[in-house]
Amino acid sequence: MVVPETQDKMYYPPEDLQRDAHVPDFNSYLALYRKSLDNPEAFWKDIADEFFWKKPATGPMLQYNFDVTKGSIYVKCMEGAKTNMCYNVLDRHVREGNLGDKVAYYWEGNSPDRHETITYRQLLSQVCRCANVLKQMGVKKGDRVSIYLPMIPELVYTMLACARIGAIHSVVFAGFSSESLCERIMDAQSSVLVTADGVFRGEKLINLKQIADEALQKCREKDSCSVTKCVVVKHHVLRTRSGAACNKLQTPWDAEYDVWWDEAMTDSPEECEPEWLDAEDPLFILYTSGSTGKPKGVLHAVAGYLLYTSLTFKYVFDHHHDDVFWCTADIGWITGHSYITYGPLANGATSVLFEGIPVHPHVGRFWEIIEKYRVSKFYTAPTAIRLLMKYGREPLQKYDLSSLRILGTVGEPINPEAWQWYHEAVGQGRCPVVDTFWQTETGGHVLAPLPAATPLKPGSATFPFFGVEPTILNEHGEELEGEAEGYLVFRRPWPGIMRSVYRNHERFENTYFKKFPGFYVTGDGCRRDKDGYYWITGRIDDMLNVSGHLMSTAEVEAALAQHPSVAEAAAVSRPHTVKGECLYCFVTLKDSREFNRTLEEELKRLVREKIGPIATPDFIQNAPALPKTRSGKIMRRILRQIARNDHDLGDLSTLADPKVVEVLFSQRREAAA
Repeated sequence: MVVPETQDKMYYPPEDLQRDAHVPDFNSYLALYRKSLDNPEAFWKDIADEFFWKKPATGPMLQYNFDVTKGSIYVKCMEGAKTNMCYNVLDRHVREGNLGDKVAYYWEGNSPDRHETITYRQLLSQVCRCANVLKQMGVKKGDRVSIYLPMIPELVYTMLACARIGAIHSVVFAGFSSESLCERIMDAQSSVLVTADGVFRGEKLINLKQIADEALQKCREKDSCSVTKCVVVKHHVLRTRSGAACNKLQTPWDAEYDVWWDEAMTDSPEECEPEWLDAEDPLFILYTSGSTGKPKGVLHAVAGYLLYTSLTFKYVFDHHHDDVFWCTADIGWITGHSYITYGPLANGATSVLFEGIPVHPHVGRFWEIIEKYRVSKFYTAPTAIRLLMKYGREPLQKYDLSSLRILGTVGEPINPEAWQWYHEAVGQGRCPVVDTFWQTETGGHVLAPLPAATPLKPGSATFPFFGVEPTILNEHGEELEGEAEGYLVFRRPWPGIMRSVYRNHERFENTYFKKFPGFYVTGDGCRRDKDGYYWITGRIDDMLNVSGHLMSTAEVEAALAQHPSVAEAAAVSRPHTVKGECLYCFVTLKDSREFNRTLEEELKRLVREKIGPIATPDFIQNAPALPKTRSGKIMRRILRQIARNDHDLGDLSTLADPKVVEVLFSQRREAAA
């Protein structure tokens, strides 16, 4: 790593931030990074010593095998130790650290008139009550609990209640369809589902209970419904807000399965002894899109995830006691798990928990909340930044953003234009922008700048975090030195890396370790520049990133193919000014079927129903045939060029029928006209 003293478009950390930073300069970063690689035992033990262990570790801090040719892949952290995640993020602060009266969350609802303040003591009380309710329902260590909730405090209560009793939570984003929820419940074999009657997103009312019931019915139809109880939160906005939408909301009810949250919690005790778990016991499952179309249940373990989310939060956001941190993600994604729930709470931080959307009830909502709570560290997605850029600087100028000290981005590489606007307009030219690269599978940041230590290049994820050793390989698995571009892989694990795919370890090994034995394969392309900075270039496999959400093209194609008019479908990405990427789909119809506007809307609706609104294609093009190799493989590289209307197609020698390409360009022109 070489950081030049001067270079165009290089941004250096402000001196006032460096004065009290945990890592105050680049040399300090290099020294710690070197220690984390050369002496990981000592490095991670120093971190572990900050937490409570009912029983100390009997094995090394990290043990692993990344080489499939040498046996089963595994990662173990602090083998032999016993602890509890919930105790470490709550009891340790309340009972041992005198932080009971400190604010854990400022909850900000969909509407500005709905808000709540939750201290660490109140959070612990609610979590214990919820844990006792789950225990009364028969939930025990190792059981799975599916959570299908909006961004309300009960979501955090339920997650931590599961962690307290040793149950494994599986949070499902409350924007997913009943089919997606069904699939995740069945794979996890959950015994309890926690949901809400409904939620407003902006002005749109969504009946979550109805979607949950449809999911459970689908499970029953497939003879695979393991859920015995459905706990339903009454969303208080729906009970206090008048209007036609609220009046029409009907909450389906089955007295045999359904239980109101408030009624179950009323007499539940406020004390609940934590279950002391082995370091490698599972903490949660979080499903992420897979290239085969079937979501993967990413499994994370207790001790390693605790160490890693705590450390990345502390250093990447340079957290201090009086900070107010706001991550705008949904807890249904890994960002919310790591940097709304576990990472901040492990550090005794105060966070904003936000239910709404950036432009409701006005386009200055983000800036209004930053002023209201004096937010000092702000973490959001490039999609949100690009959306708000459209409204210019005027909405920003109505609010006092002087509390901001550090800005962060997550979900996808940020384009330089958005980076500049974020830095200059939101951060007023004084706040470093930490552009973080990581995945559901990594548990926390793996490439990211440290705000007081790392000179920044707009659009670059810069350097590896502690304990992370990246390298770049070519197609043949050969390691590339210096300036290079190829596959981003990692040579060794860190404590927070996933442990397996739930109930499918073979898929875990094949997906992440088979292509290049001895390395964890991210599936992302990467460029390293002459100064050693890393730049993420996008997915190499059949995945795309829509508004920061990783999505499987195979999953979308499978949904389209279920329509009776569709013989074959292919989905690719196309650049989008706000989302970063959007879905561009090609469909080949069965004989005599006509492609028209009605069919196009039916196909979009089908994808929404099967996956969720976030997967809705922006474009669907009629494709009399698809470009294929002589062996029958669809050439998505060519489809991506057609979607972009780019005629520079490269080598077409392997195409079975080159005429297909011109037909597709012709169809595209007709559709555009």
